[in-house]
This record gives sequence, C-alpha cells and structure tokens, in this order.
Amino acid sequence: MHDEFKTLRKFDAGQGRDGFLFSLPALEEQGIGKISRLPVSIRIVLESVLRSCDGKKVRRKDVETLANWNAKAPANAEIPFVVARIVLQDFTGVPLIVDLAAMRSAVARLGRDPKIIEPLVPVDLVVDHSVQVDFFGSPRALELNLDMEFKRNRERYQFLKWGQQAFKTFQLIPPGIGIVHQVNLEYLAKGVLSSQPSTLNSQLFFPDTLVGTDSHTTMINGLGVVGWGVGGIEAEAGMLGQPVYFLTPEVVGVHMSGQLREGVTATDLVLHITQLLRAQKVVGKFVEFYGEGAASLPVPDRATIGNMSPEYGATMGFFPIDQESVDYLRATGRSEAQCLAFENYFRAQKMFGMPLRGEIDYSVDVDLDLADVQPSVAGPKRPQDRINLPELGRTFRELLEKPVRDGGYGKQNVDLREKHVVELNGSAPRNGEMFSTDKKEDQGINPGDELNKIEMVANRPTPDPGQEIEAESRDVFTQGRTHVGHGSVLIAAITSCTNTSNPSVMIAAGLLAKRAVERGLRVDPAVKTSLAPGSRVVSDYLEKTGLQEYLDQLGFNLVGYGCTTCIGNSGPLHPNIEKAIHEYDLVAASVLSGNRNFEARVHQHIKANFLMSPPLVVAFALAGRVHIDLSRDALARDKDGKETFLRDLWPTLSEIRDAMQSALAPETFRKLYRNFADQNPKWNDIPSSAGDIYQWDEKSDYIHEPPFFQNFSMEPSHIAEIRGARALGIFGDSITTDHISPAGAIKETSPAGKYLVSRGIQPRDFNSYGSRRGNDLVMTRGTFANVRIKNLMIPGTEGGVTKYYGGGDASSPKGQHGEGAASTMSIFDAAMKYAETNTALVVLAGHEYGSGSSRDWAAKGTRLLGVKAVIAASYERIHRSNLVGMGVLPLQFPDGTTAQSLGLDGSEKFSITGLSDSIKPGQEVTLVIESENREQLSVPVKLRIDTPIEIDYYRHGGILPFVLRQLLAK
Repeated sequence: MHDEFKTLRKFDAGQGRDGFLFSLPALEEQGIGKISRLPVSIRIVLESVLRSCDGKKVRRKDVETLANWNAKAPANAEIPFVVARIVLQDFTGVPLIVDLAAMRSAVARLGRDPKIIEPLVPVDLVVDHSVQVDFFGSPRALELNLDMEFKRNRERYQFLKWGQQAFKTFQLIPPGIGIVHQVNLEYLAKGVLSSQPSTLNSQLFFPDTLVGTDSHTTMINGLGVVGWGVGGIEAEAGMLGQPVYFLTPEVVGVHMSGQLREGVTATDLVLHITQLLRAQKVVGKFVEFYGEGAASLPVPDRATIGNMSPEYGATMGFFPIDQESVDYLRATGRSEAQCLAFENYFRAQKMFGMPLRGEIDYSVDVDLDLADVQPSVAGPKRPQDRINLPELGRTFRELLEKPVRDGGYGKQNVDLREKHVVELNGSAPRNGEMFSTDKKEDQGINPGDELNKIEMVANRPTPDPGQEIEAESRDVFTQGRTHVGHGSVLIAAITSCTNTSNPSVMIAAGLLAKRAVERGLRVDPAVKTSLAPGSRVVSDYLEKTGLQEYLDQLGFNLVGYGCTTCIGNSGPLHPNIEKAIHEYDLVAASVLSGNRNFEARVHQHIKANFLMSPPLVVAFALAGRVHIDLSRDALARDKDGKETFLRDLWPTLSEIRDAMQSALAPETFRKLYRNFADQNPKWNDIPSSAGDIYQWDEKSDYIHEPPFFQNFSMEPSHIAEIRGARALGIFGDSITTDHISPAGAIKETSPAGKYLVSRGIQPRDFNSYGSRRGNDLVMTRGTFANVRIKNLMIPGTEGGVTKYYGGGDASSPKGQHGEGAASTMSIFDAAMKYAETNTALVVLAGHEYGSGSSRDWAAKGTRLLGVKAVIAASYERIHRSNLVGMGVLPLQFPDGTTAQSLGLDGSEKFSITGLSDSIKPGQEVTLVIESENREQLSVPVKLRIDTPIEIDYYRHGGILPFVLRQLLAK
C-alpha cells in the first residue's frame, strides 16, 4: 500500500469500529485542486487514482491532473482507473472465460505456470442471458423454459463450472436467480468495500466501483456506485491488473426540480431523459443528476435512469449518495454494519447528501422539471425516439407510409382496419380470407369474442432432463383463430432489468391487470405474453400482494428470471402467425418494458418495437394494437359490453405505495440471496472438469480455443501502413452492435447455419448465437450477418452480403469472371476469399457506428474476418474502444464527409498512409482511395486511438497480447 500524498486518515466506520481511508479533504488541504467543487462521480474516481498511486501504473501526475479537473475544459489526459470488482453476464462472460482459458493454454505451451493468469479483483458472473421464451401463458412456463435452457446450454454450463473451480476470485450465480444488473443492485453492490492491508491495524475502506461486460452496468449508478459497461476485452485487462483507461470526461449536470405527476411512471421519466440527453450529445461524458427533484426519487427510480445511460449515450448516469441510498441498502437486506460503513465513509469524505444548485461545478447544466414528464413510449426502432402516449397511433400511421430511406416502412394506401385470419390449431389461414373491423371503432378483435386465450401445455407431464422437448415448444396452442394486420401487437413482454427492478411499475402492472380481470377483459390469442422479472424478489412481492394471479389470467405468467425479450430471446411465434407476417408483409408490433428496440433485436419478424412501462405493456396487450390513442379510445369492451378506457384501469400512486409497503421486507432479500445452488438443483446436476488448464474438446460446438494466441511471440509487430485494402462493407448511420455482432437465432441458410449442419447439427438444435459465443468458428461466420443490415455496396438488399472483387486489379471489368470480377456472396465467404490472397479489408460507415450493447464479438468478429481498419463518421464509445482492444484501427471521416459524399460503391482499393510506431493519439492520417480507372483521391482521417495506452494495445495486436506479454515478462 502506498500513501504518496500522505492522505491516509482514520474514521468511525460504525458499531465501534475504526477504519482507514484515503482522504479527499486532506488532499484538498494540500492545495491540490478544488476537490469539494468537483462532481461526486469525479471524486470517486479520484479516490481510486489516489489510493492506487504507486508511481508506475498510476503516477503522482495522474492524481494532480484529475484533482484539478476543469469543468469547462477537462484535460486531454487519460485516467488510469483501478476498479474494485468486475461483473459479467453469461453471454459476454463465457467468451471472456474462454479467452482466459486460452491464455492459460498459451502460458502452459511456453512452459510457464498457467496460474499466473488469475483475476486480481473479485469477479461475479450471473447466468441470465440463456433463457428463452419458448413456453408462456402457463403455470409451468418457468419450469419448461428452465428445462429447455439446461438442455441447450449444458456444454456452456460445464465450462463455466470449470472456470468456477479454476479461478479463485471468480463467483458464479447460476441460472434462474435473476438478471445481472438487478442482482448487482439488490445483492452484489455494497456501496463501500474494505480490505486488510498488512501495514494497518484496522481495515481500509474505499468506494465500491466496477466495470461490467454489459452496457447496462450503469444501473448501479442509481445507488451512487461508479461503474459502466466495457467490452469483455477491457474487462479481462481489468481482471488481470490493468487499470481501465479513459479520457478525462466532461460531466453534464442535470438539475432536477419538481415531482412526477399522477399517472406518470419512472419509465416515462427515463424515456423523457433519453430523448433530452441524446439531443445534448452526451456520448462519452458522465451525467450527474442532482437537486431537490433528484433527492425525491427513490433508488429504484434512480436505477431505472442509470440503466438507460447507453440509450442516451453517456458513460454513466450517476446519482450522488444520500440517505435514500443508505435506506435502500437496509431495505434490501444488507447488514447494519455495512449500511453504517457506507454512510460514515461518504460523510467522512464530505460526499454525503444530494448536491443543490451552485454547489458543484459541471461542464454543462441541463434543467429538468419532473412535472413536465408525460406518459410515453419509445420506438419503433430506437430507444431515444420518444412518443407521447396519445400520439402513438398517429405516429405509427405516418411511419407506415413514410419512405424507408427516411426511417419509415414504405407502405402505400394502407387500411388499418383490414385483418388477416390466422388459425391457431396448426392449419394455415385460408388464402385471401380477411377480417375488417367496424369502421367507426377500428377496434380489432373484441376481448368478448369466443376466441380462446393461448394456453400452454399445463397438464402435460414434466419432461425428463434428457427428453426431447423442442417439438413440444412449437405445439402449444389451443384451437381457435385470430386476426392480425399492420400494427397488431404480437409480443407483449414485461421484461428487462430496467423496469422489473422497480417495484412501483411492477406493482402498477399487477394492479392494472387486476382491474382488467375484474371487468372480464382478456388478451387476444395472437399476443405472446410473458413476465420475466429481474429477480425472485419480484415474484415474492407479486405473490404477497395477490397480484400475480391476475397477471396470470391475462397470460403474463412467469417465464423465467433472465434477460429474455429485450435481448432477443423472445422465442418463436406461432408458425401460422409468422406465415401471415411474411405472406402479407405485415408491420407487426411488440411492446416491452425493456431498454432496447433496435431492428430485428426483439424478433426477426416484428418490425415495430415499442418500449414502455410494465402497466402500459399490459394495456397494449389488451388493446391488441399500437395504432390507438389510449387517452381517448377504448381499450376494449368489458364482460357487459361496456367500453373500458385506460383511465378506468390505471392505479393511483397511493394504491401503488400501499401495496409496496405491505410486500417488501429486508428478510426477503436475505432469504432469496443465499444458497443459490439449493434454489436450482439442475445446476448441481451439471458435471464439470477440474484442473488449472481447460481440456479443449474438438467435438464441442459451443466451446472452442480461439486463435488469438496462435504462434504467440514475446515481441510485438511494428505498426505499418495498410495498402491495397478492399471494402468488406459500406454502411450508413446508426449501425449498432446488434447489426455487427452475431445475435439471436441462427438461420439454416446463413454461413453459421451451414457450418453447423456440416457438423451434423440439426437446425432445431442450433440454439442462438449468444449461446455459442464461446466458439469463434460460429461467431466469425455470424459477424455482419444480421438480417436487417444494409450493405450499401448492394443497394436495396438486406442481410450479410457483399460484393467480392477478387482481390486483384481494380481496373478489371466488373461482372466478368476471373480476377477482379464483382460477385455477390456472404460477407464471411468474401472475407475468406480475400484471406486466401492476403488482401487487407476495411469497413466504411456513417454516424454512431457501434452503438448499443457492449458486444465484444462485434470487434472480435471484425478482427477475425480480416478487417484491418474501420472508417466511420462517428463512433459509440465502447465499440471504438473494443476495436482498438482487438487490434483493429478506428478512423474517423472529417465532418460532413461520408462514403456516400465521396461516391464510393466498394469497387475501390483503399490505403492508409502515415501509420508508424511513432503515431500519436488523435493524429491525422491519410485515406487514399483508388477507383477502378486508377484515379486516386486522398482524404484526411482522424486516428481514433484516443489515449497513449491504446497506442500500446494497437501495437501489440490488442489488449490480450499486451497483458500476456506483460505477465510473462515478470
């Protein structure tokens, strides 16, 4: 332990305990910065830099630079942030553990001790992304989905069990417990942590800080914990002792005043904030909420806002620590000693209490009156596209006819009263048979009709663990028929940690369901309904309040504890519904209480996806369509034929508060967050191997040793110019990591599907890309394979295809066979052909390239396809960092310049000059474009290697080789 600035001080940790801390007030007393004026989030990072200052990884200069943070002009310096812990989920966590296992194998091949590869900070992995909604609308849905999850993911779980015994600082929370961010909020986070240095007679206390491999790690900001999402690549470096490096940020202060009005939820507030802050351009910045309005929000509301930070683009959405923060720890079952240490520590650091206007210096101040927030939804393609609830019907109608190039659906002369008959008993709809609603009401199917609600196979025997239940999951509907058309709600999902962590909106959904059931309302059988809470605590309070039975009666039965519909694990629709969508080219809708609604994310066949609060999910499920004004139009008719409006069902704030007070108790949290294995016996039945080195099985199609350390040497290569590269793809704006990274279902006709078939795997056993993230041979084939991605090299097409130019002379005629001929093929196949001739590849893109989840495979797959550089108009923070972390060069066009403005079609050759071992962060290099007729154009582009450490990462071919060489050099 180092004390470079002599700031180690004793404080009262509570219950008669003394503790030590590195005092920020003591640092300010030395005249180093106006620390008491710094944003609280900056101060917490500063404490880590101060405590970690050893003269090597963290220098005295780093402390002084951050302590003197200038709100209006932050220093252009990187901060070496040493986090206290790391959180993973299984989709991103499995490839991370695979990489650590591969590093151990590489170390063993070099004759060294593989145990030098070991996490140096605590790591928690929550298995929460592997459950899919195959079964729903039944009391047995949870059980059957869990059976299916274990059947599909057995190999992955065996591997994770190996990791659990191989790495000593690695804790694994098994399936069926909760969503990582809610588990983090309710259980893993402590607010303040402690260690026992050998040189002290009492414990050293320090703030709970973390990074996570999911972009919504920021949910924990609502508790006053500094943390954000990084790629798995950065997280591995952090686990292996590297600081998390980032540029000194601006901090946007959002001053909150007023209070939310009756009928307005935390979800409405976060959609309002997402739209507001997207317009403020907060990408790469910290956002800190403060003021009387912020103080009035309970921690679950704050956490909802923090969770959505990636949607408004900020690194964090942080709330300072106050009494509400301490009360939340107590209410969720943390010990009194922990709560006192949390409060006393931040009081001793003079960081306790919600700041008021004028007390803190922020880079920018934004005002938000909570009373201005209105009931809202967001969509149909982006979370920042907020729509006031009464305007949804009109907006959807406009989008239907709006041209595709302008973000619409390009439909003409649509009659939204037309509905197509769909039989739900296995037979196809009769060709051309349609249903037209009453022209006056445009009501769709009446809940009073004789149509049966879809019910699951509730009375079938439980399958044996090894029994084939795949077919059963697709044959689960009672006989009946329904009618679907444009705007029909086909998925209604109460899902995602964003909202299921918040008792107020979950209880509101239950109360709304209760009133609906009491009036005899039902949900149309076309709607796939599901409830996937973020933890078992939610089920406990819904049962205690008696509200779960009403949700069940509307089909919102418990389907699992995990990230389901929001991550794309929505499961299949009825095959006849999918057939009708295709046959009539329907723009159908989903409604979900999640945080992501990018194209093809929720379900590949549903084009319009709207985010909203849980009670609104129930309401739209009852309405059955999104082209409706819920402020004026009736939802449906009750059992007596009387029109029922949303206002008739909506609960009051006092009703919600009364239900919450009767159902939430600290002991519930303590009971449900212990003995995880006992809560899930299936996990105990999974076998696993033992030992320090993983025994790779070539027969496995889930876990495969990645090629990142093949032919590994201790000497890195020199940075060299890129010559004669070809374009693998040219893309427009808002290409998300969902577009780039393999996600969702694997199509049989895709390169990944063809590969799995060649391995003897039947399509029904493909599982999802997410489940196969530990296999680079599958994931590389799925990179840029999204069914909605549009490669502008082939205008008017969708899907992962490109033009291959043979890697030869650019002057060869297009469309002819032989070298230089242009032929259309999958992106993967083209990349492999280019690899045969050692042709470098580039990707060109527009603004906000790589927005969305922190998917490391978006960068890993790009690297393994042979892409040497990406040239984009702008980047989302995490993906840019991940590209560097994989040794891929990110370059940025000058303002106003794009591939389109340059008239590029992909037939060109590209060279990048000005690259050498002496490159500097952010410098200008030159993109040389050679057209087919040999004409050349030079374009200055900015090197988006932003920090000095990233120069080292790039030179070494990525973070992992850099760290491995450092460890082996000791």
